[in-house]
Amino acid sequence: MEKINCLVVDDESMGRKLLEENVRQIPFLNLVGSCKNAFDAMEKLQENSVDLIFLDIQMPGMLGTQFLQTLKNKPLVIFVTAYDHYAVESYELSAVDYLMKPVSLERFTLAAHKAFDLLKLNNPIEKNEDVIYTKVEAPEPLEDFFFINVEYSLIRINIPQITHIVGLKDYVKIYLEGEKRPILTKTTMKSMESKVGPHLFMRVHKSYIVNIRKIESVKQQRIKIGLFDIPVSDSHAADLMEKLNLTRPS
Repeated sequence: MEKINCLVVDDESMGRKLLEENVRQIPFLNLVGSCKNAFDAMEKLQENSVDLIFLDIQMPGMLGTQFLQTLKNKPLVIFVTAYDHYAVESYELSAVDYLMKPVSLERFTLAAHKAFDLLKLNNPIEKNEDVIYTKVEAPEPLEDFFFINVEYSLIRINIPQITHIVGLKDYVKIYLEGEKRPILTKTTMKSMESKVGPHLFMRVHKSYIVNIRKIESVKQQRIKIGLFDIPVSDSHAADLMEKLNLTRPS
């Protein structure tokens, strides 16, 4: 597959520079333009073939969501914003992803791969010099965040940031990368499994759910994630080894 032509749209110069730098870090992305508002973006779209837009929302003159709705032939869109209250609307507009500023390169890369996979699904397949076109329904965007109640407030949890979850009877502790203290909320482990289930998470003990990507080592049915030593129950050990594509030592 050829490189994905992408456009950056953000009214803040620093925001644009950060997005431009992130785009340059991804081998399959090709930056065709960088714009400070929706009107400049319209001109760029007329001049260039664009597959993907990294689009800010809160911009003067026209919101990013409004701009997207004006487009007849819509490229894929990844929203990049400092505000979480547009999240529902973004998914109604079939956004590939919704990134909250400041965006880490790891999180940016994950979103870019989502767009890559969607475009690859809808590209023609070459066979015996004939081109076969297949129409593939684009999958629903996978939500990578959820909200929980914490002391009468709704707190946004970014799923890729979760390292592990610990069950405490009627409560759970959610440990986040880069945060010193866990978030405590009244809910069940079953409910948490349903929220993170589609991602690379696994229940390794009745009281522990871990992010597979955050595992540093596994030894004698103990998982190492940062400073935490997490037990793996006998009933989950074989499943963990399979998930990690490993053979359990004899």
